[in-house]
Amino acid sequence: MRTIQNWLDEYAVSHQNPTNKKVHFVCVPLIFFSVVGLFYSIPVSLYDLGFIQVNVATIILLLVTIYYARLSVSLSIGMFLFSALCLIICEQIVKSGASLPLVAVGIFVAAWIAQFWGHGVEGKKPSFAKDIQFLMIGPAWIMSFIYKKAGISL
Repeated sequence: MRTIQNWLDEYAVSHQNPTNKKVHFVCVPLIFFSVVGLFYSIPVSLYDLGFIQVNVATIILLLVTIYYARLSVSLSIGMFLFSALCLIICEQIVKSGASLPLVAVGIFVAAWIAQFWGHGVEGKKPSFAKDIQFLMIGPAWIMSFIYKKAGISL
């Protein structure tokens, strides 16, 4: 099994160009949020905790957190906190009366267009073309930069 550092190093190979890196720092979290928003929009509420609903998105994010914990417990904490923030924002969008699925799809499409543009600037294919798991490593790669700036080890 690859270590988190192996994954991050391999992901970094196709993310060297400063413009592509900036695009990823904006778009990867937006794509993560949009996917959470799409799952949050599935009309199945398993339990309402008052401040957040246990629904399809929360179940999937629990599995995502377990995936990250297998790679790095420290990193999984940051991803859990970001996931919780995504859920809270989804709930606020729903409460505002806006269409969460529409917002999520709009963000998803715009962010992926930007990502592919960034890879065009980079001149390299996205990492997920080699291994689909890189779709999960992208958010961890962003979080690893946040950890590095904060002095938190992976």
